[in-house]
Amino acid sequence: MAISVFDIFKIGIGPSSSHTVGPMRAAMTFAANMEQRGIAPAISRVKIELFGSLGATGKGHGSDKAVMLGLEGEAPDLIDPAIIPTRLAAIRDTGLLNLLQRYPLPFNEKADLLFHRKALPYHANGMRFSVFDADGAELAQADFYSVGGGFVVTDAAAALDQLTHDDTRLPYPFRTGAALLKLCHTHRKPISELMLSNEKAWQSEEQIRAKLLNIWHVMQACVERGLHEEGILPGGMKVKRRAANLHRQLTGEIPSQTPNLPVGTMEWVNLFALAVSEENAAGGRVVTAPTNGAAGIIPAVLHYYWRFCPDASEDGVIRFLLTAAAIAILYKENASLSGAEVGCQGEIGVACSMAAGALAEVLGGTPEQVENAAEIGMEHNLGLTCDPVGGLVQVPCIERNAMGSVKAINAARIALRGDGKHFVSLDKVIKTMRETGADMKTKYKETSRGGLAVNLIEC
Repeated sequence: MAISVFDIFKIGIGPSSSHTVGPMRAAMTFAANMEQRGIAPAISRVKIELFGSLGATGKGHGSDKAVMLGLEGEAPDLIDPAIIPTRLAAIRDTGLLNLLQRYPLPFNEKADLLFHRKALPYHANGMRFSVFDADGAELAQADFYSVGGGFVVTDAAAALDQLTHDDTRLPYPFRTGAALLKLCHTHRKPISELMLSNEKAWQSEEQIRAKLLNIWHVMQACVERGLHEEGILPGGMKVKRRAANLHRQLTGEIPSQTPNLPVGTMEWVNLFALAVSEENAAGGRVVTAPTNGAAGIIPAVLHYYWRFCPDASEDGVIRFLLTAAAIAILYKENASLSGAEVGCQGEIGVACSMAAGALAEVLGGTPEQVENAAEIGMEHNLGLTCDPVGGLVQVPCIERNAMGSVKAINAARIALRGDGKHFVSLDKVIKTMRETGADMKTKYKETSRGGLAVNLIEC
């Protein structure tokens, strides 16, 4: 299996890569498949069933909205977030779902969109799509799994533990941190250069650079929106957006609420992470990096590099993203990016690890120091649970992005002060993360049935 940097970084909508981006992609794929098979004209009813974590927290994470829009042919990277409320209102007001915008179907949301807490066999985030003719006979049924970071697989691929059917031969294939370091040593190349060479198996360097800079521009736009949007986040918990007020304090536009506390670089990093995470919670356009729940960390650390590191450049941004993707691939191949599968260590922890290693590389670190930084970033997130209050990507998720960003920068700085030698390898910490996730009780893995999700409400 070959995984691209653009499998790791996807442009999409909030609030969740597993619960919003993945289900929308699955629904769009199913609808397109129905048309390709010639079944679409005969469909009179479609039924969607969401299982496991999707069933438990799907409404809070927008899974219901995502599958309806996906069936109408919308893609998470192309849809304008501003039109979503109008489109959903049209479906609900008319009782019609327009499959691929070409096949109007009667749609009763209560009867045709069902949530089940039980899980399908292969992953906690399972979906089942069924379509029927005018007589009620089933025409087709398909199961999909949203396995983290917006990745979607069919039941057949899930049974074989396949992330992708892409078998492109790469010049520098790797599946472990040890193999990656060996390639760097043998070919005397940094991690980002190896990744760039691998990406050229799919497209030209010019295309790769342009697409990576577009990813960076989307991140910048997301931060900028988050710095100025105010109000209450959707979902019913009445969580107030804080980034705009903090931005005004840091720029001196309004008096600081802590006048005797000097403003430091880390406060800006906190601000960048909060801005993105609030945009994600509001259903705005973000970059899945590697998930939406952790989408604030990479942009925050990249903004730290861009604004506060003297030699920052667009070339450095490209190297940062390539290195971060290489680290994410190790987690995707050997553990998980899914909070529903391994807890928040698979989201905030992985993003922190990615950002730490990437920052170490663009600040001049050796491959060994990069690997050390990535290991530190995860080692101190091991066991992090996924316990979203109300099934929303708000509490504690927004602040966790800020904490993960600061931790990533500190991990890089610690690693750069050393020589790359350390006791725990990145491979060992990834193995430990996977095993910790397997041991973690289900109630702490994106079901909103444990941790803060229940204790805050009880208090």
